[in-house]
Amino acid sequence: MKKSYLAISLLAPLAAQAAYGAKKVKTTTDPNRPNVIIILADDLGYGDLGCYGAKNVKTPNVDRLASQGIRFTDTHAIAATSTPSRYSILTGEYAWRRPDTDIAPGDAGMIIRPEQYTMADMFRSQGYRTCAIGKWHLGIGAETGTQDWNAPLPASLSDIGFDYHYIMAATADRVPCVFIENGNVANYDPSAPIHVSYKKNFPGEPTGKNNPELLYNLKSTPGCGHDQSIVNGIGRIGYMKGGGKALWKDENIADSITSHAINFIKANKNNPFFMYFCTNDVHVPRFPHPRFRGQSGMGLRGDAIVQFDWAVGQLMETLDKLGIADNTIILLSSDNGP
Repeated sequence: MKKSYLAISLLAPLAAQAAYGAKKVKTTTDPNRPNVIIILADDLGYGDLGCYGAKNVKTPNVDRLASQGIRFTDTHAIAATSTPSRYSILTGEYAWRRPDTDIAPGDAGMIIRPEQYTMADMFRSQGYRTCAIGKWHLGIGAETGTQDWNAPLPASLSDIGFDYHYIMAATADRVPCVFIENGNVANYDPSAPIHVSYKKNFPGEPTGKNNPELLYNLKSTPGCGHDQSIVNGIGRIGYMKGGGKALWKDENIADSITSHAINFIKANKNNPFFMYFCTNDVHVPRFPHPRFRGQSGMGLRGDAIVQFDWAVGQLMETLDKLGIADNTIILLSSDNGP
């Protein structure tokens, strides 16, 4: 087993979710079926948060969550990389029991298969509304490399227990650089059909390796593979053509996934819900929104942690305003260490 520290694991039990001074709103809740939110950070380290001793970055929202719940100090991730760690979280199965759970490319087919029973299936069987929002990195579509990104995907998260999803097919450093919403490319642009390959580039398309002058947002680190297709002035792993208006802007990813999470919470305030909310902030490429730049003493990585903390605060504030904080369990963790 390849062991690494689980960056942070915080559990806020029912009685611990305070209202932070917000006016109480009467809603219909069932104390026997509390809402459950898993907030899964990416590459967040054990010492990256104030509640674990960080000095150069402020994380008031996470610290507040920690002060109201249980702060774990000796926990371990199932794997040191994204795909196997996430696979185990959602299935309860050791990733090394499967041969296809290594770091997934952006065009991987679904690694969790429809016949497997997932955490989302468990909640849905008990009458919960379920959703997955943010980084996915567990494959989508029926088979690797065969997806038609310009049509509804024949296999998606609805087949493994999620009523709603708004996800990145893989992660921010891999193509395709578009969000998938309920099995379709979100904001699809028919004037710019999407093509993806992890084998070869498309004719005439620039790459970070051959056209470094086009990397106007971030320069690619030599030898790390992030020098293939260029999207939003940032080099990626894999090759992509098209996308148009559907392409994300890295500085807006946190805002986008957070707003979709808030909308889901509002739509289900009177029903029990399970949310799997996965951020990308700390993972490369680190390109936080300008309003978070310079907010830490740790450069872009620290600023990305501040952005992550903001997203946590937005979810907590929404629960308070809707009057359902006391009936919500939050588990905050990381897929692996820094």
